[in-house]
Amino acid sequence: LMWCDQDTCEDSIRERVVGEGNNMEFDGPATGQVCYAWDGDSKTTTKPQTVLLLVKRGDSSLLKVAADVVTELTQTDGLAILLAPDLCAKLKHYYGVDHDEKIHLFEPTPAPGFGGNHVELDDEFMGIKSDVTALNPNPDLVCTLGGDGLLMHASMMFQGNCPPILCVAGGSLGFLTRFSRDEMAEAIRISLGLQKNLEPEKEMNPTEIRPSYTEQFENSISKFSLGIGNRICISMRMRLDVRVINREGVVRARFNVLNEVVIDRGASPYLANLECFVDDIHMTTVQADGIIFATPTGSTAYSMAAGGSVVHPAVPGILITPVCPHVLSFRSMVFPDSVVLRCYVPTDARADASVAFDGRYRRTLHRGDSIHIQMSNYPVPTVNRVDHSADWLHSLKENFNFNARARQKPN
Repeated sequence: LMWCDQDTCEDSIRERVVGEGNNMEFDGPATGQVCYAWDGDSKTTTKPQTVLLLVKRGDSSLLKVAADVVTELTQTDGLAILLAPDLCAKLKHYYGVDHDEKIHLFEPTPAPGFGGNHVELDDEFMGIKSDVTALNPNPDLVCTLGGDGLLMHASMMFQGNCPPILCVAGGSLGFLTRFSRDEMAEAIRISLGLQKNLEPEKEMNPTEIRPSYTEQFENSISKFSLGIGNRICISMRMRLDVRVINREGVVRARFNVLNEVVIDRGASPYLANLECFVDDIHMTTVQADGIIFATPTGSTAYSMAAGGSVVHPAVPGILITPVCPHVLSFRSMVFPDSVVLRCYVPTDARADASVAFDGRYRRTLHRGDSIHIQMSNYPVPTVNRVDHSADWLHSLKENFNFNARARQKPN
């Protein structure tokens, strides 16, 4: 058995032939829970020492939290902390956190091959860097103190290889932020192997049926513990490699997106007119306000608001969700992560279209331009509070009141 595309074939990873009857079986599931653990007894194990801290702008209460954590981690644990120049200046001015040998400035370095000819020269991710002396190694861990948007920010910052990200709640919704501010320093230590994780107490079954979220349920959750025993669970969040190609076949822009890429009509009063293909097989002609290509992580964002399915973050798939299609039969679809999707604006379209990448870097798609979408080789690893299923189901219930209703009383 082999896995094949139009060009090459490789030995099958999951399927196998067994027995004299040439029976075909699966060797296991397609995905699973990814974990890591630190070997504290190994003399050759080098523990990570560098943490990049990102803080949501415009919230003074988060600055105080960041100042306390930076002071604790540098003075007590000896960690090197990377900070953006503006954040470093604010922490020093307001809270006296000095720029010493353990605190370094960080400015993101554009990943080769990513960006676009429409990106501003002074863009914080893709533009030309300032003269500020900054240390730009790959941090061992990224800690975001904010909302889900800050995770998108971190994903855009690391367009190539992305370090593990620990998301601390400091925003409004927080679907992807499973750690509280009080747990921030301890979670960083455990994630880096600097502190042993306590064996978790008996956890409430995350799938247990309950009428709604209650204070009693909150109080029944065990004290802070990270992962399962000495294993730290992470979600390998798939990204989409998206390229804008003009009619001459030249790549004009390329981005890795964590949530979705959206093609819409932009400022035009006309419906978007797009031709969409899956592995060069014509799928459909889109006549709608737009179309969303989302990852499983993005399935609970714009795609869900447009009527798309909610997909577990470990499912290896790409979602296609139309935005206000002018037909009765166009519904959301899910394709395997092995496909290559292509949408182009036909030369006879009434107007140009527009495309945005995780809500940023919007640009016009002229007639003849196309978008190529496929699975990126660079996922975003995020640290789980418990595991990927428990965290995901907890967020669905807490943030969206998933399937919540009063239970009927027994007869």
